[in-house]
Amino acid sequence: MEHYANNLGTKEQTAVGDFAEALLIIPKVLANNAAQDATELISKLRSIHYESQHTDDEKHKNLKWYGLDLIKGKIRNNREAGVLEPLVSKVKCLRFATEAAITILRIDDMIKLSPKQEEMPGRH
Repeated sequence: MEHYANNLGTKEQTAVGDFAEALLIIPKVLANNAAQDATELISKLRSIHYESQHTDDEKHKNLKWYGLDLIKGKIRNNREAGVLEPLVSKVKCLRFATEAAITILRIDDMIKLSPKQEEMPGRH
């Protein structure tokens, strides 16, 4: 997603880049909670996923299935390990969370944009 953000205009680039960064919180928290080195694991995982998206051969296409093995503190092919997750529910959760965040930001913008109320005449 970060690579995609670099191909966009200024405002969109910032929004997509920040959204990508926010999504990295999930594996970081999981790695930290498992007492693993989150920085190292996340950087390896990002590198592997980047390769899977930007290389055409079949060997690199299978890298998209890689994820965290927090028991061993390594990156592994989760598909081969039998770890499969329901995509539909994850997509719905991400959509709802994104919509909630957007709604909160819009409310915050409306509060900032509302004009200050002047004091009523006759009151001090």
